[in-house]
Amino acid sequence: MDTETTGLKVSDGHRIAEISAIKVNRESLEPIGEPFQTYINPQRAIDPNASKINGLTEEFLADKPYFEDIVDKFLEFIGDDVIVAHNAPFDRSFLNSELESAEKAPLKNRFIDTLSMACSAFPGEKVSLDALCERFGIDRAARTTHGALIDAQLLLEVYKNLVVQSKGAIELRD
Repeated sequence: MDTETTGLKVSDGHRIAEISAIKVNRESLEPIGEPFQTYINPQRAIDPNASKINGLTEEFLADKPYFEDIVDKFLEFIGDDVIVAHNAPFDRSFLNSELESAEKAPLKNRFIDTLSMACSAFPGEKVSLDALCERFGIDRAARTTHGALIDAQLLLEVYKNLVVQSKGAIELRD
């Protein structure tokens, strides 16, 4: 799973502008069905630095649905599945903030944080998604900007390699 946001801090009122998730078979880690992907009108300005990273603009997002319009579909998609994310606390904080705004309960899903996994596997080394793709020989030519869907697809490949590397997963706990 991955999100793109209007900025870095929920505490500054930043919001989700794109969300994607890919269901996978628990044993093979191969995708099942179509991914979930949607852009979201965040109803606020996008930080210029965020726009440089994710390529999203207020004009592009202006006619997109609000989070409240997609929340039920997203919650149905993820169900009670484990969520894998790179820097999971970041994504979880944004998701829970959006859920609170939509008058929904916070996520109870377990999270696996690939950033924590990578830090444990490669102490002191670069562990960004790009660095991990390079380390594992994952082609990221299709990634011109950070987009939630392409990043979720790349993350799945990184996660597969990290599972092999660490012989398991590190769960993010409250």
